[in-house]
Amino acid sequence: MKYNNNAYVIAEIGCNHKGIMDIAKEMIHIASTYCKVDAVKFQKRNPRELLTETEYNAPHPNPYNSYGETYGEHREFLEFTAAQHEELMFECNKLGVDYSTSVWDLTSTKEIAALNPKFIKIPSASNLQFEILQYLIDNYKGDIHLSFGMTTPQEEDKIIDFFERQGKSDNLIIYSCVSGYPVPFEDLSLLDITSLREKYEDRVKGIGFSGHHLGIAADVAALTLGAQYIERHFTLDRTWKGTDHAASLEPEGMRKLVRDVKNVQKALTYKREDILDIEKVQRKKLKRN
Repeated sequence: MKYNNNAYVIAEIGCNHKGIMDIAKEMIHIASTYCKVDAVKFQKRNPRELLTETEYNAPHPNPYNSYGETYGEHREFLEFTAAQHEELMFECNKLGVDYSTSVWDLTSTKEIAALNPKFIKIPSASNLQFEILQYLIDNYKGDIHLSFGMTTPQEEDKIIDFFERQGKSDNLIIYSCVSGYPVPFEDLSLLDITSLREKYEDRVKGIGFSGHHLGIAADVAALTLGAQYIERHFTLDRTWKGTDHAASLEPEGMRKLVRDVKNVQKALTYKREDILDIEKVQRKKLKRN
């Protein structure tokens, strides 16, 4: 089995900034300088385009977590404008961390693609929106990261075939993902990473793992199974109002995740020689022939 030797860790800020730019910038700073992640990622929606009128005007399913009287108002409250996203990308560039955003609808896709970030993420909820995928293929040169949560094997094949037919699978990174918040360990299905590698590793640029679980042990396991990209939700306080905070890592947890992933990736090698230099002294001292 071929192992990745340059694991890439993404802190998914999403909407955990509570709609406040100063918090979003603080999260970028902490994720990059303290946690030492490779990238931070936000989310971009146009609620009027994404939601039906009924969905927009319905109450939030969990009123405690709502930032508005209706679900649509809640989503509007948490949205940043395209100009604000450009400001966030500038902040990332200053700190030497990659900026990205998940796009949920065509308008948001166009706005983020215009910023030309290193990569753009397609969330599990939107991975069958082929109008969005087609726009990125035609108008965006960076990598496309795409999650396979809530997706059947037949739908996965359809997505891969779509990219291959247009010669863009070399820019595609696919993620093993279970869409729950949080996901219990018995539902994480980590061996799906192995299945994705067997089916698609030679057909796409890379394989990732997007986790919504508790703790960091499963992420290290995902790395050893061959995931090259590790994405976890990030928050400054898991008790804050919002549905994603409970499945997110706080700064210390994210720092430890990056530390463990980077250290374990160093260990995922074969011996360079039969007896390593570090062993030779001990062999001379302890070995009995």
